[in-house]
Amino acid sequence: MTPVTSLALISLTTLLLAGCGPTTQETAPKPTPVRVQPATTGPAMPAIATNGIVATKDEMRLSFKVGGVIKSIRVQEGDEVKKGQTLAEIELTEVNAQVEQVKQLAEKAHRDLERGERLYQDQVISLEQLQDLRTQAAMSQAQLQSAQFNRGYATISAPGDGVVLRKLAQEREVVPAGQPVLMVGGRQRGYVVRAALSDREVVQLKLGDPAQIRMDAYPQAAISGTIAEIAGAADERTGLFPIEVRFDSVPVSLASGLVAKLNLYPASARTHRLTYVPIASVVEGDGDRASVFIVSGDHVKRRPVRVAFIAPQSVALAEGVQPGERVVTDGALYLQDNERIEIVGEITRVVGSLDVGSV
Repeated sequence: MTPVTSLALISLTTLLLAGCGPTTQETAPKPTPVRVQPATTGPAMPAIATNGIVATKDEMRLSFKVGGVIKSIRVQEGDEVKKGQTLAEIELTEVNAQVEQVKQLAEKAHRDLERGERLYQDQVISLEQLQDLRTQAAMSQAQLQSAQFNRGYATISAPGDGVVLRKLAQEREVVPAGQPVLMVGGRQRGYVVRAALSDREVVQLKLGDPAQIRMDAYPQAAISGTIAEIAGAADERTGLFPIEVRFDSVPVSLASGLVAKLNLYPASARTHRLTYVPIASVVEGDGDRASVFIVSGDHVKRRPVRVAFIAPQSVALAEGVQPGERVVTDGALYLQDNERIEIVGEITRVVGSLDVGSV
């Protein structure tokens, strides 16, 4: 055998021996990156959500006591007014004429009574006739007082400090007695949110229950409030029960007519608590049954849960998870039971249940 042939056989044998050696160990799978959040607690029923309108607590429709032609309206919508300030006047020509007419009748009745007293003393008229004269004089005097009272309300004055909300008539218009001319909002008792609820909702609430107020005009501001009034009867036109929510604090500038979104928290809901988890953590839902992944060391465990209700950004669980347990949010859809994970982010509080649970 030639030296070249021997070298080739040696090389081939070496390669064969290398191929028959032990296989390289497979690389272990990398852990799945996830984000986690802790479960928290919240009310045992969802907040009552409704819409309302911001208004001043004291809104007054001001009108003239007598009808007539509007002489002047001295304010415009949005004007600030002070208590006692004259806001509008009616033409007094006809009113003064009525007062003068009644005054003359009252004076005549008084003269007739004086003459009747003398005639009665002279026994010219009877006691019954004298009493009739006395009655006529008293009635005339009462009519005079009524006419003078009406003339005093031929002008509209501000009942207190406030702002003109609406101007419901114009100068030179003829208005009947009692027709609203101006709407004025008082400043003394601040602003409220007026809303209306169905019978199923209103029976859950009581005075003093907390509320959260959000307005489209200030989308980033969440203002706390308190239920201040609950109607004892439904509105005949709508069948709904009016309520009022008082602002606990007003950090922004308000105006009547702003649209407000309300979340109302019944006292009964705050008596009992449920566990809240983020919506993203709930997987494989079927009716009120679902699953979440609970963090256990560097692995996760699938846990069956029962859903009580779904809040705007979280899920309330009737059973399955305890407050404080960490659940997987981002990445939950790609996990298997007992899978190894790597936590890449953790939020310390559950977004969505905060507003509910902290009230």
